[in-house]
Amino acid sequence: MPATVMAFVQDLFFLAKIQETAKAIGIRAVTGDARRGPGSAAEAQPQAILVDLNSRGFSPVELIQALKADPATRSIRILGFVSHVQEDLVAAARAAGCDSVLARSAFTRQLPERLRSLLTERNKES
Repeated sequence: MPATVMAFVQDLFFLAKIQETAKAIGIRAVTGDARRGPGSAAEAQPQAILVDLNSRGFSPVELIQALKADPATRSIRILGFVSHVQEDLVAAARAAGCDSVLARSAFTRQLPERLRSLLTERNKES
C-alpha cells in the first residue's frame, strides 16, 4: 500500500493540487473528515496530516489538539498552513501540537519536497 497523506482542506481547488502532487510522487492523498477528527485519521493511518489553518467549517486548532490527544493519531506528523502571516493563529496551532506551520505560498512551493520526505521516512521504517 502506498504512503498516505490526509488533508483537512476545504478549498477544493487547493485540495486537488495536493492530490495531484501526491499522485505524481506515488503517495495516496485522502480527505479528512473534520467532524470525525482522530477517527478518520486512525482509519486511514496516514504518514502525515495537512491542515488548512484558515478553514472556516471546523476549528483547525481544536482538530490538531484532538489529533495529538488521541493515542491512535498523536504520533502522526501534522503540517499546517496559513494564507497570510497570522502570528496568533500560527502560535495557537503550534501550542496545539502542530509539528510545522508554513505560509500557504511556502507550503505550495515545498509540497513536492515535503511529500517526498514522507516516502523516505516510510522506507526507513519498512
